[in-house]
Amino acid sequence: MEKSKLGLDFQKVKYAKELAGNIADDVQKFVNQYTTVTVERTLCRLIGIDGVDANDVPLPNVVVNLLQEKGVLKEGVLFYIGNAILETGKQPQEIAEAIAAGTLDITQLKLHTPAEIQKALQPYIDACMERIKGNVAKRNEYLKTIGEGPKPYLYIIVATGNIYEDVVQAQAGARQGADIIAVIRTTGQSLLDYVPYGATTEGFGGTFATQENFRIMRKALDEVGEEVGRYIRLCNYCSGLCMPEIAAMGALERLDVMLNDALYGILFRDINPQRTLIDQYFSRVINGFAGVIINTGEDNYLTTADAVEAAHTVLASDLINEQLALLAGLPEEQMGLGHAFEMDPMLENGFLLELAQAQMTREIFPKATLKYMPPTKFMTGNIFRGHIQDALFNIIGIWTHQGIQLLGMPTEAIHTPFMSDRYLSIENARYIFNDMRSIGEEMEFREGGICRERAKVVLDNAIELLQQIVKEGLFTALEKGIFGDVKRSMTGGKGLAGVTMKGENYFNPFIERMKNRN
Repeated sequence: MEKSKLGLDFQKVKYAKELAGNIADDVQKFVNQYTTVTVERTLCRLIGIDGVDANDVPLPNVVVNLLQEKGVLKEGVLFYIGNAILETGKQPQEIAEAIAAGTLDITQLKLHTPAEIQKALQPYIDACMERIKGNVAKRNEYLKTIGEGPKPYLYIIVATGNIYEDVVQAQAGARQGADIIAVIRTTGQSLLDYVPYGATTEGFGGTFATQENFRIMRKALDEVGEEVGRYIRLCNYCSGLCMPEIAAMGALERLDVMLNDALYGILFRDINPQRTLIDQYFSRVINGFAGVIINTGEDNYLTTADAVEAAHTVLASDLINEQLALLAGLPEEQMGLGHAFEMDPMLENGFLLELAQAQMTREIFPKATLKYMPPTKFMTGNIFRGHIQDALFNIIGIWTHQGIQLLGMPTEAIHTPFMSDRYLSIENARYIFNDMRSIGEEMEFREGGICRERAKVVLDNAIELLQQIVKEGLFTALEKGIFGDVKRSMTGGKGLAGVTMKGENYFNPFIERMKNRN
């Protein structure tokens, strides 16, 4: 590892990662024993089940609901679908349609051996793996032929509620210089225990995440990418009650970036901790295999807790998120670990404290495509001061070599940004990134100065917090409100009824194959 510009003690960093690794291992031992309704629905999707029944209920839900009602979900959807392939000669999609029509009960069929069942599923598993590998190859081909923008990637959002209007705004943003387009998800979708179907034109505060919407936006961004001569990445949200399902849909439609945090749904959507930690594992396995960069949401802690006092909780959570992602086979380069520029702008030397935080995060996660979030908490509607705050944020982004710069908007706290607002924000970032491209190489941090001392304190506090979590376990730490001052019970929140202990016939071959990249 390079020498620390901040004078960080890398032995302490190593120790912090070991502590986070112990926490992640503890979580993983728990995760390995369970499945959830959404993990099983994901498996339905990966073997080709799609569409809705006569009542617009997604077919993956129809299949999993049957197994849950019969009390046999613990054996897993693949066990019963594979067995039904052998007994009926039908394909998974036809089996799901027959279940929806009420003409087939897959729990009542004669059972074959696990080996025979797994063999029957092999062609469908192989076809899925090849489709996702094809998407990775297509992305790599684009990167090789038309290339991409320099890091930090300029990341903007579209949030009209109408996928076709989102396309117009996304293509305009790409032409203005954006590298990543995030289609913000409609308010409340994270709490739906199903994924809506088809193209959607109505949403509040964002657009529904559906596979068809992914396909429409992917096609639009490929078109504009070829036009501007730069690959444009597509981002969406596999968080909430359908984490792995949306990850699977993204993998099948070649999304490039996904919001995919281990703790966000627990803290900020009150989703049950057990459910979330089981779901995040499979979602990250899929994202790892599909070459998707995950974004974590530690920046949100600083909207509910003070950014100076709670800085170490962001680092501790980043360290835990990193270790959980490594267990899921996600390469460090695909980790968009989150942090934010959220200190009170009236704070004396706040810029230096923010700079220390960002440089420290970069040094502790040298390979990660770090996601740096703009000021939101202290944006007042004064667009002139807001534009200056965003400029200071952009200076730190280029100085500390962040991976993804989510651009702040001067109209933050007023309205969903217009295309003209995005233009000003992209112009601001491009000007600063070009004008200050090599500032990080030119500047050093004074020994005993504000930045070095701040980084030491944050690292020490993060280690202390991690030691506490190792002692108590992550579930207890969440109950005590360690992150974002938000308390969550292991048995509280939404979705616990969807958690099931695995039975003796349970198998999920996608995990090992995706982690082994075969």
